[in-house]
This record gives sequence, structure tokens and C-alpha cells, in this order.
Amino acid sequence: MTAVSDRILPGPGFDEFHIFDTTLRDGAQREGINFTVADKLAIARYLDDFGVGFIEGGWPGANPRDTEFFQRARTEIDFKHAQLVAFGATRKAGTRAEDDPQVAALLESGASVITLVAKAHDRHVELALRTTLEENLAMVRETVTYLRDQGRRVFVDCEHFFDGYRANPQYATSVVRTAHEAGADVVALCDTNGGMLPAQIAAVVRTLLADTGARLGIHAQDDTGCAVANTLAAVDAGVTHVQCTANGYGERVGNANLFPVVAALELKYGKKVLPEGTLAEMTRISHAIAEIVNIAPSTHQPYVGVSAFAHKAGLHASAIKVDPDLYQHVEPELVGNTMRMLVSDMAGRASIELKGKELGYDLTGDRELAGRVVERVKERELAGYTYEAADASFELLLRNEVRSTATCFFRTESWRTIVEQLPDGDQVNEATVKLCVKGERIVAIGEGNGPVDALDRALRAGLEQIYPQLATMELVDYKVRILEGLHGTQSITRVLVTTSDGLDEWSTVGVGENIIAASWQALSDAYTYGLLRAGAETQ
Repeated sequence: MTAVSDRILPGPGFDEFHIFDTTLRDGAQREGINFTVADKLAIARYLDDFGVGFIEGGWPGANPRDTEFFQRARTEIDFKHAQLVAFGATRKAGTRAEDDPQVAALLESGASVITLVAKAHDRHVELALRTTLEENLAMVRETVTYLRDQGRRVFVDCEHFFDGYRANPQYATSVVRTAHEAGADVVALCDTNGGMLPAQIAAVVRTLLADTGARLGIHAQDDTGCAVANTLAAVDAGVTHVQCTANGYGERVGNANLFPVVAALELKYGKKVLPEGTLAEMTRISHAIAEIVNIAPSTHQPYVGVSAFAHKAGLHASAIKVDPDLYQHVEPELVGNTMRMLVSDMAGRASIELKGKELGYDLTGDRELAGRVVERVKERELAGYTYEAADASFELLLRNEVRSTATCFFRTESWRTIVEQLPDGDQVNEATVKLCVKGERIVAIGEGNGPVDALDRALRAGLEQIYPQLATMELVDYKVRILEGLHGTQSITRVLVTTSDGLDEWSTVGVGENIIAASWQALSDAYTYGLLRAGAETQ
């Protein structure tokens, strides 16, 4: 049997208040998530860097992937803050704990902390486990006692607790009391169906604390959209152990989101639940985990979303110009995020001045210039442009107004695309561009997977002859939206492209009566901005 590390990681508030993450176990149940062992190892490192106290790694013995994860984690991760937790079930009915193979697998995982799931709803005991209520209590008692005797710290998750408490409060309470008296350090109350509301959670927690004396935790699902609120309500009522997942990943609509829960505890409750300095890493870690999971980060996620501190209305901007706290509940830097000003047809002079300052242009002393930019933005947005997600195009517009001249690295004589349908069903997409660059007339041809790709390749082929800096740039994202129009296919088309030079990304916008014309505008802006960043000389 694998020896258990006796290392206890102190960490601030480590044992006074538990931050327990179950991304690798419960979060993995989200539709579309399929962790590899390498994914789990990488996420575990990020969670440890963040400073959570416990990382539930999975169910060893239940599947080969989780078993391998525990084997590799012991040698490949040097945990600085977290303890690794193995998840499993109480012994089976009619079996001794020491003879149950899945209990043995928990011990063999080498984890010093084990979470046992136990049935707390009488109907689940009788219908799912197909045993008696008394035998279920014995399963809890004997498994906890056995694992404690083997030197393990034991937490118990009371599954379907709140529904079970509503149906049979005496029995649900007896499960908690049994786990506590057998030696479980924490008994977590699970809102497995996610149907509870904050006031209901708080009332049950207070009653249970008084009735059992157990140390209680909370595990909230988000089916009513209240998982974070339910978790904090449980904290208000006295729990000292919260179970969450990164970015709220989990079955159905998900679990309590780790990041807003921790931010609330640190910034609103004044609890020190993370190591010094790691809260400022929250946005980075949230996005890094999202990349591993391959799910785009939610732009509107509290604290860590790119829109969490984004301001659009002119009234907001006027107030923020005086004091950012007037429209922000915390300083974004505390959680590793930044304030952003969005430029749109709602923008006023203050919005433009703040956005200009963000981009390095001081407009505060020139009200006429700021007013001119406001009018230009509103005029362009009326035509279908959007600058909220196209900072590079806005900066070019702003720069042109400031300098009263367009930033120009090339002039377009003409461009065209040809799509040829071949008899065998294949297509040939070809584009030709004619440019004037620093006094030279350049004709370039490109072929691609589609007409826009061909146009992009032709434009790059022509410009790279004069501007070798373009070799590092590539289009990394392309979005099309058909705007409202009078005659269906004659509707206005808006294109957003994102370009990268390997270090940073920037977005540009184009609008036209067809997708190719709109794409040309967005591509032209993209490479103009890229050359400006690279320090190339204009014409």
C-alpha cells in the first residue's frame, strides 16, 4: 500500500476555512469536457498556484484515467498550497469496508484526504442503493472509521442533502451526525439537484449546526442560477468549507464558481483564504484553465471576464473620469483584470477621452477634437461599424483625426476575387490585388480555401515585398454578422478579424454590402495597424 505524505501545508486560513476545488472531478461532468491526464495535471498546477486548500482529483479505481492521475500527481507535482483529495463512495451494502475494492483503491491512491459520498435522502437509499436506512448509516460509520484508522483525513459529501432534509429531516440529520461522530472532519451538504435558494440554505445550515455540532461544508449546483449566492448564504450561516469548480464547470448548468466565491470571501467578507498575492492571479488562472478545457472564457463572468470592468455608456464614463469607484465595486487590478472603455454610439466626450488615454492619446485639452471623434464614431456605427470589439480600427480612426491625415502604408488601386466551380466539385478561389506602395505598383495573386483567404494571401504577398515585418503576422479569428437590411441578401455585412504577431492580438472591423468588400476593409485595417505597431515607415 502506498504511504501517505504526512506533510501538512499551513497556508493562510488553511484549516480555519477550506477552499475545496472539485474541477477535476465534478467539473469534468460538464457536457463537452473530456480531460486527459495531462489536462488534469496542468489544471491541478494552476489551482495549486492559485492557492486553494484542497484539489479533488477524481475517483481512483472508478476509471483508469483517474487512477493514473493520482499515480502521476504524486511524483510530477510538488504541491505548494493544496492537498490532493481522492473521491469515492462508502462501502457497499453487506460488505466490510476493509474488503471493498473501491475503498482499497482510495487508500492506494496515496491521497492523504478522502471524500466519501453518502446518501442523505431516504428515497435514494431505498431505491438507488436498495438497502435499509439503518444499513446506510452503518456504511457511513464503518467506512469513515476504517479510513480514519488507516491515517486518512475524511470528508463526507451528503448527496441530495437538502431534498432529503425536506422529505425526512430526521434521517438526513442522522446521516450528518453519524459521519461526524465516526470522525469525519467535514460534512458537506450537497444541493445535488441545484434547486435551493439562499434563504432556504441558510435556515437549514443554522439548524443543523445547532443539532449536530458537526463542521459543515456546502456543495451547490447552479440550476437556479444561485450556486454562488447559496454558497455565500451557507458561509453566513456558519459553514467553513466551500466546494467549487473553476469557471463554474459542472454537470447540467454547472457548480458554484470558484472565482467569484473566493473573490467575495477575500474582498467582501475580509477572509484571508488564499496565500498572499495569488488573488491578483485570478483572471490569468481562470483564462488559462479555460484554454486547457477548450471552452472560450465567458466574457461576462464576474471579476475575471473581459467585460467585468468594461464601461460603455457616456454617463458612466463621465463619472469614471472623476473616480473609477463610482461605477466599479472593486479595483480590477485586485483580481488581475483591467478597466476597459468601450467606444460605441453611446459614447460621450468623456468615453472618448478615457479611451484615448488608454491608447496613449491625451484629448483632455482639446474639446473640439474629442467632440469630432464622438461624432465620427456615431456616424460610423450608424453605418454598421462597431468599435467595442475592434480597438485597432478605433485607434486608426482616432489617430487619423488627431493628425488630420490618414495613416497610410499602401494605396489600393483595385482588387478582385474569382471563385471557379470545377466539374469534379472542387473549387478554385483566386484573388488579385493591385497596390501602390512607396511609389511602386505591385500586382499580387493569392489562392486560398475561400475568396477571403485568397484575398488575405494576395494582400500579404504584395505587401511583404516592401514590408518584411508582415511575415510575423497572421489572421487568427474571423467573424461575420449580417446586419438588418431592406432586401434580404442585400443586407449590410460586418466583418471582425483578429490578427496576431505572435506576441499580441488586435481586432479590426469592416462593413460593406457584401462579405468580400467588408473583409477587405477589415484586412486592410489589420495590416495597417500591424505595420504601425512594427514601426514601419508610412508612405
